[in-house]
Amino acid sequence: MNHLSHSVEAMQACIKACCHCHKVCLQTAMNHCLEAGGKHVEAEHFRLTMNCAEICQTSANFQLSGSVFHQQLCGVCAAICEACAIDCEKIGGMAECVQACQECAESCRGMSATQH
Repeated sequence: MNHLSHSVEAMQACIKACCHCHKVCLQTAMNHCLEAGGKHVEAEHFRLTMNCAEICQTSANFQLSGSVFHQQLCGVCAAICEACAIDCEKIGGMAECVQACQECAESCRGMSATQH
């Protein structure tokens, strides 16, 4: 079935986007933000970046394991990635994180929309 193969391709792309976003958010928080200080280590921003890394890893894991809940989790992941991208862009100096979050949010939105 053609729709199924498209879904497999979309899921593989989403897993890749989630894994990349996890890596970039974790590296950004633990290296760039901790070293930059100031607004980068304020609780709300730092917590959001770490939460984003965590939900991206969890979203990838749910998809890899074939969980029936992966579409719901992708919807939550998209929302958190969007919030993280906005916050990182507002603070500045984290273009790679902003891009990774935006790409992951878009991919996860697509996966969550396939739920029926």
